[in-house]
Amino acid sequence: MTAWIRKNDSFSELIERFRREPYLQINLIFTGVILLVFAYSGFFSPVVDNYPVVCLHEKLTGEPCVSCGLSHSFSLIIRGRISEAYDWNIYGFRVFIFFAAQLLMRIVFSVFYIKYPDSGKQLITYDAAVSIMLFIVSFLPYIEWIIKQIDLS
Repeated sequence: MTAWIRKNDSFSELIERFRREPYLQINLIFTGVILLVFAYSGFFSPVVDNYPVVCLHEKLTGEPCVSCGLSHSFSLIIRGRISEAYDWNIYGFRVFIFFAAQLLMRIVFSVFYIKYPDSGKQLITYDAAVSIMLFIVSFLPYIEWIIKQIDLS
C-alpha cells in the first residue's frame, strides 16, 4: 500500500509541476498539435483525396504554391511511400522530418527539464536554438517563395 501511495504522490507532483511550468505546458501543447498533424495525415487517404484543408492560394489564384501537395506528401510518408510523397511535394519529407524531430525534442527536453530542474534555462536555450535552426533548414524553400511573392507585388 505504501508503494502505491508513493507512486500516487509522485504522479501528483508531476501534474503540479506541469501546472506551474510554462515550458512543460508549451511542450505538451506542441506535442498535441504535432500528434494531430500526424493523425490527420494518417486518417485522410492520398488515394481517396478527401482532405478537408485546401490550398487557399491555389483556390484564389488558380496557380499552385510551394506547399501544394503537402497533405498528400505527409499521408504517403506516414504510409511509407516516400518516393510517391516526393512527387506530390518535393519539400514534404524535410517538413515531415521537422515535425518528427520536434515531437522527439518535446518529449526528450521535457523529461530532461523534469529530471534536471537546475538546468532549465540552459535547456530552454538549447531547445530554442536547435528548433530555430531546424525550422530554417526545413522551411527555407517556403520562406524564399513567400519573399519572392512579396517582391512580385
